[in-house]
Amino acid sequence: MKYLKDILILVSLILSLTACKKEKPKPNLTSLDLLRGELLLCGNGEFGEVNFSEACSYETRETFNLAISLLHSFEYIESEKAFVKVIDKDPECAMAYWGVAMSIYHGLWAPPEQSVLEKGTKLLAVAEKLPKTKKAEQYIEAIGAFYKNWETVDNQTRKEAYAQKMQDMYQENEDDTEVAIFYALALRASALPSDKAYSKQREAGKILEDLFKKQPNHPGIAHYIIHSYDYPELAELGLSTARRYADIAPNSAHAQHMPSHIFTRLGLWNESIETNLNSAESAICYAESIAPGAHWDEEIHAMGYLVYAYLQTGNNKLAYEQYNYLKTFKEIFPPNFKIAYTAAAIPTRLAVENKNWEEATNIEFPQELEINWDKFPWQASLLHFGKALGYIHINNLESVQNELNILNSFEQELITLKDTYKSDQVAIQIKTIEAWMQLKKGNDDEALSLMTTAADMESETTKHPVTPGEILPADELLADMLLTLNKPQKALTAYELNLERRPNRFNGIYGAAIAAKQSGDMEKATLYFERLLKQTENVVSDRPEIKEAKDFLKLNSI
Repeated sequence: MKYLKDILILVSLILSLTACKKEKPKPNLTSLDLLRGELLLCGNGEFGEVNFSEACSYETRETFNLAISLLHSFEYIESEKAFVKVIDKDPECAMAYWGVAMSIYHGLWAPPEQSVLEKGTKLLAVAEKLPKTKKAEQYIEAIGAFYKNWETVDNQTRKEAYAQKMQDMYQENEDDTEVAIFYALALRASALPSDKAYSKQREAGKILEDLFKKQPNHPGIAHYIIHSYDYPELAELGLSTARRYADIAPNSAHAQHMPSHIFTRLGLWNESIETNLNSAESAICYAESIAPGAHWDEEIHAMGYLVYAYLQTGNNKLAYEQYNYLKTFKEIFPPNFKIAYTAAAIPTRLAVENKNWEEATNIEFPQELEINWDKFPWQASLLHFGKALGYIHINNLESVQNELNILNSFEQELITLKDTYKSDQVAIQIKTIEAWMQLKKGNDDEALSLMTTAADMESETTKHPVTPGEILPADELLADMLLTLNKPQKALTAYELNLERRPNRFNGIYGAAIAAKQSGDMEKATLYFERLLKQTENVVSDRPEIKEAKDFLKLNSI
């Protein structure tokens, strides 16, 4: 009887627990606007090696780790879909909701729109009510600091709050690789542009480099090392990692592209071309899997870097091919700052890098692309800056003033939006145009003063996520002005400073050669002309600068 009584008690307990479980409300997913569908992964699905400790169940662990891998390479759409697959299988997995909130949090880019912030807040509200480990609770609380009070607290303050929470978590879990990685990324994302010592970037890089020694196939470690060192002063520190990241995640378009941030900083044009060709190919594969004829932002992003690199090798033919290809695009997703930037930058660069000033006056936005330019004043300013330079050089000062008025309106708009970085960039453009207008009016001293100010302003700013941010470096334009004013020795100094900050720029090398020649320094002139020919040796080019270099070296050969 005793055993029977015990059995009855046990059965009663089980039934009671089952009843409780049944009564427990399931998360309401209908209001979360979750992305669903089959994962669209080109290639064989290689995105690096990740083993995330807080995956909820054995059944969903593989999908969860894939989602983390995709997240670490900024494959945001597929990352969210993968986390949602986990949610659909295990609605009580709190960390899967965290994963979606992280997939829509793009800490290195522009502040998220209201709809994103609302979605993240709803996701975390669900996650907070679910059972979770202490570490999962810390993750959720940390990113919650970013989404909390978004209506009243600015983006930078919320990023710093997230970074602080991740720092606290990291100090408790220093042996947890993923905690360290997400802390490093939060640290990098919260870095202030005014910090020219790059203290947070260096700290993040050190954490990641130590991890990379132990986990050389982890996509997030490699990726965030590159982002931490994506500055002229730090780029060399990221070179070895940049040369490895693409192989770690070969099926990620972003992983193929990302090394070119470092390659561009260091003037390694052929490496930049190779990795961006691979990135564009991967991006095309992904876009075609969604809709025939569609184009993904990673493709156009890669194209922008390709045009820039082709121009630095003197390859106008391939640079213009990219532009002509861009003009066939009708649909690009998602509409964002990268698309707007590249659409404005490509036609502008083609004209001004070639000093084709008539072409510069006629540049226009690609007509087929449905871009709401009202949302992207800084990106639009790139094209108007190029047009202004064109009008200056053909002595149409009235049209210059029209373009200057447009630039001033962009600056005021960005000031109103409190977007300091972009308003500063437009301010540099304005100073530059004013400088060259004064030069055309014969006010040499005023022109030089304004142009020097523009160069100083640019040297004090940090990079934008899109590399390089400027259409033409102010340092180089200052050197051009000094050369125009028949100050070749000062021009040479300015060109060489520009080349320190932006190695191997075609026009920087050519300008330095001409300045050296006019200064009577034939040794340096020879050196720079030889550099120009070396940089363009494998290209059939119609650039007159290359012919001039060959003619000079032929006449001055020993």
